Amino acid sequence: MNNSNIFDRLSFVSLFLVVVLLPIFCLPFTNFPIEISKGLLLVVGLAACIIFWAIARFIDGKVIFPKSYLLASGFGIVLVFLLSALFSGTPQVSLFGTMFDVGSFYFIFSAFLLMLCSSVVFRNPKRAKMVLLGTILSSAVLLVFQIVHLFFPANTNLWGILADKTSNILGSWSALGLFAGFSGLIFLLMIEFFPISKMEKILLGIFLFLLLLLTTAINFSLVWILLGISSLVIFVYKVSINFQINEGEEKKHFPIISLVIMMISLLFFLNPLISLPKGPIYFDNIIPSYLGVQNTEVNPTFPATMSVTGRVLVHHPILGIGPNKFATAWAMYKPSAINNTQFWDTSFDSGSGLLPTLASTTGGLGILSLLVFLVLFLITGTKSVFSSIKNGVNWEKITFFVLSLYLFVSLFFYSSGSVMFLLAFAFTGTFVGLITSSPDKEISVLFLNDHRKSFFSILALIFIIIFSVAGLFKYIERFSSISYFGKTIQASTVPVAEDSINKALSLYVNDLYLRTYAQVYLLDLNSIVKKSTPLSDADKANLQTTLDLVVKGAQAAVSFNPSNYLNSQLLGSIYQEIGSLGVKDSYSKAVSAYQDASNLNPLNPGFKLAMGNAAFSDGKVQDAKDYANAALSLKPDYVDAYIFLSQVALSENDNTSALNYAQTALSITPNDPNLIKYVQSLKNPTSSSTKSTSAPVTTKKK
Repeated sequence: MNNSNIFDRLSFVSLFLVVVLLPIFCLPFTNFPIEISKGLLLVVGLAACIIFWAIARFIDGKVIFPKSYLLASGFGIVLVFLLSALFSGTPQVSLFGTMFDVGSFYFIFSAFLLMLCSSVVFRNPKRAKMVLLGTILSSAVLLVFQIVHLFFPANTNLWGILADKTSNILGSWSALGLFAGFSGLIFLLMIEFFPISKMEKILLGIFLFLLLLLTTAINFSLVWILLGISSLVIFVYKVSINFQINEGEEKKHFPIISLVIMMISLLFFLNPLISLPKGPIYFDNIIPSYLGVQNTEVNPTFPATMSVTGRVLVHHPILGIGPNKFATAWAMYKPSAINNTQFWDTSFDSGSGLLPTLASTTGGLGILSLLVFLVLFLITGTKSVFSSIKNGVNWEKITFFVLSLYLFVSLFFYSSGSVMFLLAFAFTGTFVGLITSSPDKEISVLFLNDHRKSFFSILALIFIIIFSVAGLFKYIERFSSISYFGKTIQASTVPVAEDSINKALSLYVNDLYLRTYAQVYLLDLNSIVKKSTPLSDADKANLQTTLDLVVKGAQAAVSFNPSNYLNSQLLGSIYQEIGSLGVKDSYSKAVSAYQDASNLNPLNPGFKLAMGNAAFSDGKVQDAKDYANAALSLKPDYVDAYIFLSQVALSENDNTSALNYAQTALSITPNDPNLIKYVQSLKNPTSSSTKSTSAPVTTKKK
C-alpha cells in the first residue's frame, strides 16, 4: 500500500471521528462542561487530520483543493473576524475567550478549517456516504441514551454530567430538540430516497418514532416548524415524481411517513387545548407535564437582538465591537423595556440566534461576509439540486445540502451552541467536496518535479504542521487550566483554593480566573479579620499582604477586560468590603468602580444602588439618596431601592418617610414575609422592635 494512502486514511479517520462523535462526545467523571469537552474533540481531531494530510502531501507531491466561491466566502468570514478581534480593544477576549468560546475568532477559524478539510477529505461519494451513516449511528446512540435517561432516570447525576432530566450530552435542552429534528430529517431522507432494504427502513422508522417522542418531550416549537416544512417538501416532491412516471415504469412508494410527520407537526403547531381529568392542558404540554420537565431557557427576542445590532453599527459601523462580545453589547445597548421584566439584571451571552449574534458584534463587514456566504450557499445548493434532478439524481449531494440548510436555519433562529454550528460547516464542506469532485472544478498543484514550486510548497506544508502542533499544545495547556479552576470552586479550605487558582492562572490568564482569584483571597482576608484572638504582628503582616492580593486580583481582571462590567462590579464590592475594615478612601474607590460598571451597563439600576450603599457607608447621605433615586428612575418598581431609602430615612429619625418607602416596596411585592414584618415594625415604632427587626436590605454608615 502507498504510504500516502495510509496517511490519507488516517486523515479521513481523524476527521470522520470528529464529525460523527461531536453529538455524543463528553468527558465523564471530570465535571468538564459539555461544550468544552466537544472543543477538545474538535481541536485534537482537526490537528491530527491536518498533520496526516500534510504528511501525505509530502509523499505524493500533489495538493488538491476544491475550486469553490463558497469556500472563498468562508475564508472571507474568517478574515473579517480576525480584523474585528484585533481592533476590538480587547483582542484577548475576542480571539479565544474564556475557553474557546463559541463566537470567538479561533472557534470560527476552526469551523472554517472543518469545512475546508471536509471538502477535501470527504469529496469521495463513498466517504461522504460513510459520514452520513456514521452520523445516523451517533444520532441513534444519542437518541437511545437520552430517552433512557429521560424516561428512566436511575441516576440523576449520571457520570457527573447529567444533573437532572433535561441535562444531556449534546448541549442545551432546546439544542437537543433541534438535533432530534435534524436526525429525524436524516432518517426521513434515507427512508424516502435511498435504496435500502425493507428491514433497514423498519429500523429507521422505529428510530424516527423515538425521535418524535423525544421532540415531544422537549417541546420546542421551532423543531416542529422545521420538521413540518421539510416533510411537506419531501411529500410534494415524491408525489410529483409518481405523477411523472410513464406507464409501465415502476412507481415509487407513497410517502406515507412524510405525510404522517407533516400532520403531527401541524398538530403541534396548532397546539389545541385538550380536556383531561386533571383539567385542560395544551396538547404540546401533555408529555412534558407527565415527565415533569420544563423548557425554561430564555434568550433575547429577535427584535431586541436587532436593536442591539443597530446600536453597535451606529457606534462601530465597520468592524463592530469584536467577536465573542455580545454580552458587552447587550449590557451597553439593551432596550430600556428590559427593566420592566424579571431579566433586567441578566447577562446574555447570545442573542435570538447564533447567526444574528455573530452578525451583531462584527459590524457591517461581518454582516456582509455572513450574507455573502449564506447567499452563495443557497445559490450553489439550489443549482446543484436542479442539476442533480436533471442529470440523474445524486442523493448524497442533495442530502448534504438539505441537512446543511436545516442546520443554518436553526442557527438563525436559535443559539444552539457548538455542535449544530460545527455540523453545519462540516456538512457544507462535504457538499462542496461532492459538487467539485471533477477535475475541472479543482485546483491541483504538482510540486515535486518543479524546484521553485517544491521549495515553497514544502515550506508551506511544514508551516501547516508546525502551526497545527503548536496550536494543539497551546490549547491543551489552556484546557488543563480548567481542572485546577474546578478544584478551586470545589475546594473545602482556603489554602487548597489558593493553590488551585494560582495553578490555573499559571496555565491561562483570563478575567474569570482573576475574579475568582480575588474572591478566594477575600475569603482568606475575612478569615484573618474574624479571628477571636487579637492579631499578632505576623497576622497583621499577613492581613496586609492578603489585602493587596485581593485588590491586585480584581484590578488585574479589570485591566484584562475593561469592557466587562462584572470586573468593575467585583472591584467595587471589594473596595466596599475592605472599607468596612477601616481602610482609608475605600468607599470612594468603591463608588468610582461601581460608576465604571454603570457606564458599561447604563440601564442597570443595581449599580446606582450599590453606589448609594457605598456613599451611605462613607457618611455621604445626600449622595446616597441621589444614587437611590437614580436607580428608581431606571426601574420604578425596584424594591431594594425603596427599602434602602427607608433605612436611610430611619437613620435620620424620619419614621414617616421610612414607612412610606417601605409601604411602596410592599405594594410591589405584597407577599414578602420579611418586608411585611419590617413594615409592621415601622408602624409600631418602639425602640426595641425597630432595632430587633432586620430589614430585607442592610446598609452601613461610617
